[in-house]
Order: sequence, then structure tokens, then C-alpha cells
Amino acid sequence: MSPTRERSDAHFVTIDSSDDEIGAVPGTSNEAFNKTPSEAGPQPEVQLLNNPESNTASLLPGNLGFRSFWKAGDYAVGPTVKPPPVQGYLEHARVRPKFLHSNATSHKWAFGAIAELLDNAVDEIRNGATFVKIDKLDMKDNSPALLVLDDGGGMDPDSLRKCMSLGYSSKKSKTTIGQYGNGFKTSTMRLGADVIVFSRATRSSQKTQSVGLLSYTFLRKTGQDHVIVPMIDFDISGHWAEPIICSSREDWEANLKTILDWSPFASKEELMSQFEDIGSHGTKVVIYNLWLNDEGIYELSFDDDAEDIRLRDEVNRGDMKKLTKKTVELQSHISYRIRYSLRAYASVLYLRKFSNFKIVLRGRPVEQFDIVNELKHSQVVTYKPQLSVASKEVTVMTTIGFVKQAPSLNVSGFNVYHKNRLIKPFWKVTAEGSSKGMGVIGVLEVNFIEPAHDKQDFEGSPLFIRLETRLKQMTMEYWNGHCHLVGYQPPNYRSHNVTHGSKVQHSTGHLSKSQDKLLAVRQDIGIAEHEEDSSLHLSIVGLPENDEQRLQEQHVVRTPGSQSIDQIREENLALFWRCEERMRKETELKQMVENLEKELQEAQGKCAQLASLLEAKKNQKKI
Repeated sequence: MSPTRERSDAHFVTIDSSDDEIGAVPGTSNEAFNKTPSEAGPQPEVQLLNNPESNTASLLPGNLGFRSFWKAGDYAVGPTVKPPPVQGYLEHARVRPKFLHSNATSHKWAFGAIAELLDNAVDEIRNGATFVKIDKLDMKDNSPALLVLDDGGGMDPDSLRKCMSLGYSSKKSKTTIGQYGNGFKTSTMRLGADVIVFSRATRSSQKTQSVGLLSYTFLRKTGQDHVIVPMIDFDISGHWAEPIICSSREDWEANLKTILDWSPFASKEELMSQFEDIGSHGTKVVIYNLWLNDEGIYELSFDDDAEDIRLRDEVNRGDMKKLTKKTVELQSHISYRIRYSLRAYASVLYLRKFSNFKIVLRGRPVEQFDIVNELKHSQVVTYKPQLSVASKEVTVMTTIGFVKQAPSLNVSGFNVYHKNRLIKPFWKVTAEGSSKGMGVIGVLEVNFIEPAHDKQDFEGSPLFIRLETRLKQMTMEYWNGHCHLVGYQPPNYRSHNVTHGSKVQHSTGHLSKSQDKLLAVRQDIGIAEHEEDSSLHLSIVGLPENDEQRLQEQHVVRTPGSQSIDQIREENLALFWRCEERMRKETELKQMVENLEKELQEAQGKCAQLASLLEAKKNQKKI
């Protein structure tokens, strides 16, 4: 037998769940789980792990009835059985397997979950990490799996157990992104039902490699009443890998058997081969049994682009209708592409460019995208938030400007970072439907506000509310002073136009009713007629050619850069069709709302019928 190394903790990480929520597992003893490994002995755990249902065929997609993430928590639990108290031990709460799913629902967006795994790799830069690879793995049953591999310091057996535990975090640095000790569990369980982790590390001249399995499939199908994470460790300081035994050889073998039964790797040799691409240190995460959407298709799409991972639901939006030129232009902008393209999202995920680190997505490095370089007429605005008296004064530098395609592209909002990590992309602080602030984009880093647990928003603290108010003010101040530079009307344009408009009306003598409407639409949309020479601004809609000659005879001089009458007519026609298109869309939306209300009423009626039937059956059983 190989030499053993005694440790104080067991190979299983058991995260307990409340005793009164779920009963005992058939063939096991809850009393044994309340004891320490040395007192309980290996037998109960071995019985669990040798459950006849545990086989690799159970992993096939066709055999899983819970492959849609948002439905994965809907399954029946066994009858409640209160285990007898154990003398000398305190009762304690347990975390049952359903909590893994409910905990992962904090990630509404799958890319937010992947970002958590990228954060873990970026935090390893301080330990020498130079890359993180994200790729697709093909399993034996041809189902896809997600691979995340980095060359950081890796995790020794103790670190891996803490990683698999809830709420533990050793990241105390002011520069590290992770802080809650929950990101790995929520992110992996949001992306797939199961994850297996391989890690190599060197601590105090001892080289180790460890394997840990967090399997929602295993926990559900074997009826576990609390979260169990099988792990095995090896000492690789010598010429071969020696098992590190925690409690007994039987326990170690039971853990290995569980991992082989419930992971994509059916033999110990195949399992050990997974360390080959890690090198001397690093961590490899394989997420398999990826979740499906409501249509039964994988959420993550690996087929649309060989060098990207996409969100299928976002990619498919708008495919059934003919896209206009402006829609195509909008969908090609980074603000839209981050919704469905992981490459686009990863390119703006970190504010400062890495000097000796790269994100490699499906074999090609991600080029970091600096939004500031895409702005025109940009300037830096200083903001000093009002913090508590005991806090140090901080200064926030915000770069603000117009998107390069303004005014034709209606994209606006602030990209807000925290500790170099993007939290809120293109956060629109101005009122919906308002033309003010169109095309204005800002970039800032706010380390004085704590992000939410999913790192896709900030906690709604008074500091955050004051920040939002300041950004609104900043947008309006910038807009009022710079909007004319990109072709929008300045705030005083209406009054200025009234003064000169009387001369134009007197000269032309008439404007049709339709032309009056187009003029009003033009002013509401906020399009200015060439601001190179701001001494005179004329907004003449539908002016006949003979009236143009009449203006010249009456010495009304046009500015050198002003548009021709044909150009103005073309713009008027374009504005008219825009009005028609908006009215059509409004009608379609109203019809859609009516249809949805009808469907809701029908669904409520069916629910009422089902409720009455259920109540009748209950009454019959009582009789």
C-alpha cells in the first residue's frame, strides 16, 4: 500500500442542510453524517457512493429531466424525517442540494457567470498567472462542456476545500475582484449541472494535485439530503503520484469511485491525464451537462462562430424580420454585441489593459477594447463623492464624450467599473424617450461602492443614488455645451429660431400643414442644420425653389455650409417615414399587449379550474 499522509479533515466536504427539511436517504444513516469521519467510519458514505443508480449513463442529456436551468430546482423531495439527536453533539443547520440551484439564480445572465470564472483567473495574476483559456470540450456522448484553464498558483488540498465551501474567501487585497467566497459555486452551477476541478500547487516545498467534483446530478439522483463534494488528493513531490489519505484508504477509494461514476472520465488513468495540460501549477475547470433554454437547446452556442461563444437566445433575436440599415449599424456596435458575444463582452470586461496576461477564447486571444478611444469631443470630469467622515476623500475621474457615429447612432450610457471590473455596461441615466443625452458615453471606476453579489449591478446604497444623480447632471452639462458639435440642436435653438423665423415666414409666405408637422418633428428630434457657423441657424422645411430665389432677392443670406433645398427635402421625407415607422411599431406593440392580456386571462382561468379540481380531490380523500 502506498504511504499515507494523515490530515485533520475528511476527503468529503459536506455542506449541511436543515435537518427538518428533508429526510434520511435510504440505506444511509443521518446519525453517521453528524459525526466526525473517524467516529462515523466509512460505511455510510460507501453505501451512498455505491448507489446502483450512479452510472455514467445517467449523465446523458436524454435521461435528465431538469436540463433547463430555471426549472432545475423543481423536483420532489422525500418525506420529512427528524433524525434522532446524537449525544454529545449540537444540532446544526444543513444546506441541501436545492440550495446550489437557488444560490445560482443570482446570475440572471450566463455571461455574468463566466465573468466570475475569469475574475478568479485574473486574481491569480499576483501568483504568476499569464493566461486563462476558455474553450469547448466534446464529451464522449458528443455533448459540449465548457473548459476554463489558467496557469495561476493553483490550489492545494486545503484551498480546494475552501473553494468548494460556501462563503469562504481568502481574498483580502484591495485589488482583487473576488470577495464574497460564493462566485465559483454560483457561476459553475449557473452554467451547468456539474463541474469537476483539477488543480496543481506547490506549498512549502510540497507539490500536490487535487480533484473535486460538485455534481448537482449526483446529489439529486442519489437522494442526498445535504451537499457532498467528493475529493481526492495526490502528493507529486516524488517521481509518482501518491494518494494523500485523510481518514482511511476505503474513504479515498469511495471518493475516487464517485468521481469516476459521475464525471465524464470513466477510469483513473483518464482522470489523471487531465492534469497534462495544466503544467506544474494552475487550475482546470470543466463544466458539463450544460443547461438548456426553454426550447431544449443549449444556452451557450459554440457553432455560430468557431472563435467565440454566444448566447443563443440573444443571437436569434430579430432574425425573422428584415433589418434596417440603422438597426444593422446598432447591432454591430460593442454596446449591442456584448449581449450575445463572449468575445465582445470579455474585450470590455476589464478597464486597464493587461501587460503580461491574456484571455484566450477558443484558441485566439481576446483584444481588449478601450471605449475611451472610441469617443469624440471627449473630456475628463472630476467627481468627489460625499463619503462618511471617517473615510478618506476619493476622486473619481470620468471620461465623457460622444460616440464616434453620433448623431446617426443612438447609443448612450456610462460604463461603470469596480476594481478594474465592468459592473454596469452602458448604463443609461437619462430618461427614456428624451433626445437629451443621445450619443453621450462615459467611463469611470468607482471603488467606493460595493457591487452586488452577481457583479452585474451595485447595492442600492445612498452612495449609489448620489452617484446616479451626479452622472445625470454630468450628462446634461456635457450635452448642453457640446451637442452642437455633432449636429444636435443646442438648448437655446428654439428661441434663436423664433427670432429669425419671422423673416423666413414673411419671405416665403406659406408652408403647408404637412410641412409644419415635419418642422415640429425635426425640432423635437433635435437635428441642427450645420453648426460650423453658429451665427445663423435656419430650419427651412419644404421650401420651394422659387422661394429660395425670393430669399436671395430680399438679401436673406444663407450660411456657406448650409444644405441645398434638395437635401432638406430628402431629410424631410426620411423624417416622415420615421414617423410612419414609429406609429406602425406603436400599433404592433399595442396589439401585442392586448394578445398577452388575453393569454394571461386564459391562463388565470385554467389555474382557477385546476385549483378547484385539486381542492375537490382533497375533499374526496378526506371523505
